[in-house]
Amino acid sequence: MTEDFSKAVQDGLKLSKRIYFGKDRAVAPPKPPPLMARSATAFLPSAPMLYAVIHDPGIVDNPDIPSYQPHVYGRCDPPALIPLQMNAIQMNADCFHDTAFVTVAGTWRLHCVMGSRSCDCRVAVPMAHKGSILGVEVSVSNKSYSTQLVVMEDQNGNVPPQNGGFLKSNIFTLTIPQVDGGSNLSIKLRWSQKLVYSNGHFSLNVPFNFPDFVNPAGKKISKREKIQVNVDAVAGGELLCKGISHPLKEVRRHAGSMGLLYESDVPSWSNVDFSFSYAVSSSHINGGVLLESAPGHDFDQRDMFYVYLSPGDIHSKKVFKKEIMFVMDISGSMRGKLIDDTKHALLAALSKLNHDDSFNIIAFNGETYLFSKSMELATTDAVERATEWIDANFVAGGGTNISHPLNTAIEMLSNAQSSVPIIFLVTDGTVEDERQICAMIKNRMTNAESICPRIYTFGIGSFCNHYFLRTLAMIGKGQYDAAVDVDLIETRMMTLFDKASSLILANIKMDTLDDLDDLEVSARDQIEHLTAQAWLLESKQLEQKVAKLSLQTGFMSEYTRMIILETDHLKKVKESAGTKEASKKSHPQCEAPVQGQRMILLPHLNIGFGNLSATLENTPPGCETKLPEVPEIFKAATNCCETLCSYCCCMCCIQCCTRLNNQCVTTLTQLCIGLGCFGCLTCCSEICCSGNEG
Repeated sequence: MTEDFSKAVQDGLKLSKRIYFGKDRAVAPPKPPPLMARSATAFLPSAPMLYAVIHDPGIVDNPDIPSYQPHVYGRCDPPALIPLQMNAIQMNADCFHDTAFVTVAGTWRLHCVMGSRSCDCRVAVPMAHKGSILGVEVSVSNKSYSTQLVVMEDQNGNVPPQNGGFLKSNIFTLTIPQVDGGSNLSIKLRWSQKLVYSNGHFSLNVPFNFPDFVNPAGKKISKREKIQVNVDAVAGGELLCKGISHPLKEVRRHAGSMGLLYESDVPSWSNVDFSFSYAVSSSHINGGVLLESAPGHDFDQRDMFYVYLSPGDIHSKKVFKKEIMFVMDISGSMRGKLIDDTKHALLAALSKLNHDDSFNIIAFNGETYLFSKSMELATTDAVERATEWIDANFVAGGGTNISHPLNTAIEMLSNAQSSVPIIFLVTDGTVEDERQICAMIKNRMTNAESICPRIYTFGIGSFCNHYFLRTLAMIGKGQYDAAVDVDLIETRMMTLFDKASSLILANIKMDTLDDLDDLEVSARDQIEHLTAQAWLLESKQLEQKVAKLSLQTGFMSEYTRMIILETDHLKKVKESAGTKEASKKSHPQCEAPVQGQRMILLPHLNIGFGNLSATLENTPPGCETKLPEVPEIFKAATNCCETLCSYCCCMCCIQCCTRLNNQCVTTLTQLCIGLGCFGCLTCCSEICCSGNEG
């Protein structure tokens, strides 16, 4: 899918060369990247972008200065994507502890379509680490569009989803239908993303690298760029700026908070991603509790509190000694790049172990393969032997059985005393006994006399049940992460391993919370936590609670769908006037529908609960689409031929033939004669020359 999108943009850039901008052009024609640097995904968006969706290349022209080029015959199938020129951009980021809420507002112009024609426009929003789209608002001409979350009832299940969804796990797209050439589009995009914490620094990274060809083609067009960042760190210490990509100036500073601003007219748009990192100056562990009453519109009127604990400078702290079991999936679906990247990440993790740490490796498919009968100290010799064993045994094949290797890992870590036992589970598949596995692990944790293993889980692709892995990590007091995009396996695995190997606090207990029956966390984490609980308990009540929380906070869930509400303001005024006139004659209790609005349903945007059939068939992640079956292909071809024949026998065909030149008529005549001769030869070979007489 990403390759198709990139190819469509490349085709669009070629098509945009026919646009004439006059003598006042300020920027050079679009230039593709050098051949040596070009890849199958070279034209994916690296900043919020808009594209014209071009089916008919004949409509591509400057809406202000028609170039009167010869008409282009044919259609673009699949459609080409021409990046639109951007006239203004503003980005605002509010950082709270470990989460950033980003708002980007900008204006784009449909500069590449005739003023008398129209086309769809596609919005693409790349987001950084664990991004979650919160909303899109579009205003163009007399129409406006806004996204909204709804709970889809059974009676609405037959509404076909329109264009939109995730191009990749971090690139959200949606389509604005039929925008007139020359129109200006004002768009506001909102999403949340996690701040990255590493080496004592919090880092915010926002895709903000605009390609040269989105600069408006005119010397007199001003380009205003604005960036504002607000940081509110609950740790309460002094904030220290450690790095910034753009020339922001400090405009506000208080204890534990600061504000920065940059605003300027620029010769060209930002060509680097926005990055900002900061640290809280504290060398010791500190924490606190924040209290807040429930808002008046909240369906849940319980008071809220937030507990935080900051580790301070972890470089001065001593981490726990570890005994770690790597439980790695080598089933048939892991073949190729997946198992290679997993091996590289595992080898990198082994090289980072301290010499007083212990480790072992279990590779599993339908069977279980053990590196050593006992835990091995992470010496240079042991790591070298493990490397040889991995090269020999990490061969993708067979089915998926998670229960047995997990039991084996727990048994081998049951005697841990002076170290923290850790299980690091990696899989790309779904199994039938996932709820039984959770029950078994929970029972072991409850009845264990020694230190219970912490379970860190990592999911690859979209076929594994990420809510099962999340539940397993919660029961095991570990953490969960995933690489839905298989290109991120090494990076995300190493990030999770670094978290698992940097433990300086363990088994934290708060006596004042012993009387509470349940604890809940912030909005997105709470939605994912409750969804995992709803899956485990098969609870409709929890599903409804997740749906309500999703509607209230704007975070997507498995039980809500995103729609686009299209409002035609002119039609709304006309229908409103007509409704008032009709209401005088109609029954007073009849309710009119919402005037001038249309609902566009987007595809289901969440990850789902795994795909058991894909796991059983050992389908590698990323192979979600299948070729149509032979009968479907035959049926499609038949329909195509029937349609073609219906056109060949109509007056349109006769009128078309009257417009053909002599050379074309001669060529068609020779082709028909050749086909006739071929038919005669076939008939002769089958009847006359075969010895069969009619």
